Amino acid sequence: MIEIGRLLGSGKEAEVFEHGTLALKLYRPGRPKAPAFREAANLAIVEQLSLPAPRVHVVGDYHGRWGLLMDRVTGTSLADEMLPEPPLSAIREMAALHLRLHREAGTGLPALKPRLAANIERAEPLAPDLRDRLLLALAALPDGDNVCHGDFHPWNILGAGGDAMIVDWLDAASGNPAADVCRTYLLMRRALPAIAEAYVVTYAKAAELAADEIFTWLPVIAAARLAENVPEENEDLLHLAALAPTGG
Repeated sequence: MIEIGRLLGSGKEAEVFEHGTLALKLYRPGRPKAPAFREAANLAIVEQLSLPAPRVHVVGDYHGRWGLLMDRVTGTSLADEMLPEPPLSAIREMAALHLRLHREAGTGLPALKPRLAANIERAEPLAPDLRDRLLLALAALPDGDNVCHGDFHPWNILGAGGDAMIVDWLDAASGNPAADVCRTYLLMRRALPAIAEAYVVTYAKAAELAADEIFTWLPVIAAARLAENVPEENEDLLHLAALAPTGG
């Protein structure tokens, strides 16, 4: 039995360790088995599409924690290139990688809009009338069936150039690419405020979209984020959610 090695990375949901020549991602103690199997299924789907993601090998219970064994990705994160001052080349590299995902059909992945609706429904800080507005706004937004990563940000891009790999596929979905880019904007808005808007503009230009097509998703993406229970973000998320159109 190969012993679990050194810690490679740590996040809110899981930790990643060396495990021989592979990487072992263990979800936090007490987490159910479903997320591990869901991420493994997502990775199996993107592997068929030849997208730059680790290959999954095993899903199982490791000393009371659910996790998955997958290829170990080497290299520093793209975020390291972006701090303290991001070169435009790094932002363009990130947008090109994002576009590569979005060109693929998301067949087999969970649908994005129902997931957003479910998260808005269970976001406790939302007042009932605002929740109703947000659900109507979400229903009116365009559907899509492309691969969406759901957690695409510079810390989840390891390596560079043709060797770059994208990790953390738990929230992958089939949906509208503009929603996925808006989610990236929201995730970078606090940690990398100087880059967040520049990223949207760079992606929109490369994808031949208007930036407004991305930002129109912001109220519903922010409202859905409230369900993830990140208290320090709640005030900002509520402000953004309140920008939902009033209709009429």
